[in-house]
Amino acid sequence: MINIGSTQYDVIVIGGGLGGLTAGAKLAKEGKQVLLLEQHDRPGGCATTFRRKGFTFEVGLHEMDGMDGRDMKTRVFRDLGVLDLCTFLTVPEFYRFVNGRHDIVVSHDPEETAAELCRHFPDEKKGITAYFDRIMNARKYMKESADAEESTIGDFLDSVINDEDLKLVLLGNLGYFHDDPYSLSLNYYAMAQGSYYRGGGLYIQGGSQCLSNALASTIEKHGGRVLLNHAATGIRIESGRAAGVDYTRSGGDTGTGETANGKVIVANAAIPAVAEDLLPESVSGPLKKDIAQREPGASLLTVYFGFNRPDAAGNTHYSTFLYDESVRSQSDIRKNNRGPFERRSFTFVDYSRVNARLAPEGKGVGALCCIDYLSDWEGLERQAYGKKKEEVARGFMNRLESLIPGFRDAVEYYEVGTSKTVHRYTRNPGGAVYGFAQTPERAALGEIGGIDNLYYASAWTRTGGGFSGALMSGYLCALTILRKKQ
Repeated sequence: MINIGSTQYDVIVIGGGLGGLTAGAKLAKEGKQVLLLEQHDRPGGCATTFRRKGFTFEVGLHEMDGMDGRDMKTRVFRDLGVLDLCTFLTVPEFYRFVNGRHDIVVSHDPEETAAELCRHFPDEKKGITAYFDRIMNARKYMKESADAEESTIGDFLDSVINDEDLKLVLLGNLGYFHDDPYSLSLNYYAMAQGSYYRGGGLYIQGGSQCLSNALASTIEKHGGRVLLNHAATGIRIESGRAAGVDYTRSGGDTGTGETANGKVIVANAAIPAVAEDLLPESVSGPLKKDIAQREPGASLLTVYFGFNRPDAAGNTHYSTFLYDESVRSQSDIRKNNRGPFERRSFTFVDYSRVNARLAPEGKGVGALCCIDYLSDWEGLERQAYGKKKEEVARGFMNRLESLIPGFRDAVEYYEVGTSKTVHRYTRNPGGAVYGFAQTPERAALGEIGGIDNLYYASAWTRTGGGFSGALMSGYLCALTILRKKQ
């Protein structure tokens, strides 16, 4: 690469996802000269929106957990000025669960939900109580079992509950975290799920792009630079320490570019991509060895819907999780997630149930989402890829028609995003949306490190995926840098 410019910064952030934006915003606010590089034409990563035919479509957010007095995001948003720039809307219920045998609405209030579940499953009162005790007191149980071998949420549910359908109801939103209850860390699940029950669910009015824009504006307000359409091409190492970043305009001529020198480099990019694409081979070996111990999580497929009316044909719930009737036990969940799309379980979110401001007057926006894998789409030429996406979309619309009569007639526009789409825009291996899978084995491993002055702030760190995990990763990364420099 020919360097046509070189500039010195205190911090260079590679990637404008929530982790990178949060780290950059905090460091800029504390007086650091920050440069953030984002390959896309907007900040946010999965916390973005896009427009089609007058509709604004939400890329990633269904509902954000927490924001109660104990939730760290409240502190972070207040510190970074987000609360002055974003409006958070309360989601009416946690979710509706449907599987052909049960149709149950789960409230964000744990006592209300426990009572409702006891009405449906009167013989499981003891198990329901044990479940909510474990979820609502996650920190206490983690502390008490710190030296014990960690369990999975699947094993825990088997130990306290007998009815398989009740287990499925409680795992309705499992796709928020992972694709298999028998390989998902109980502690991780309990912390995340408990946050939904403690603080409720929230949606950002106007879409998650508002949050990303707010964080980017905080960086710029405090003298930092946010360069969109610019991709990092390499991290320079000097005397074993990260010392700068080579970058170029996204999609441009990679024969020309620039170099920015940095006292600290923060990688918001996926850690496997950092090792494979950005670090010299002379220093990437230990990092690759560390990564090899960890399994990337699953991806997601989304069908975006624009409706010709304010709601989806009279739909009355914000979030509906439909489990296929063939899923009769926890062990069936993983098989279903890897099975044919015509039977794959999914969630449908109707943003019109809150004042989301995503659609023109008199119209609405929704999204269907299911677990997806890059292997579902590999080897397809462009025409075959488009044909399969169309078949998958129509199959899901037929199933939604059975759930919500009149659904098809309400659809004015639809579009499909797959794991390939996620990979293209984020460069995450396999299109993984939650970083490394939060297995008990992953939880036992330490943080990834090993290169001086190189830090990580993303869903690929210990805090894990989702909006909360990425935000916390970025903020904690910034605090670590500030403490070390002091």
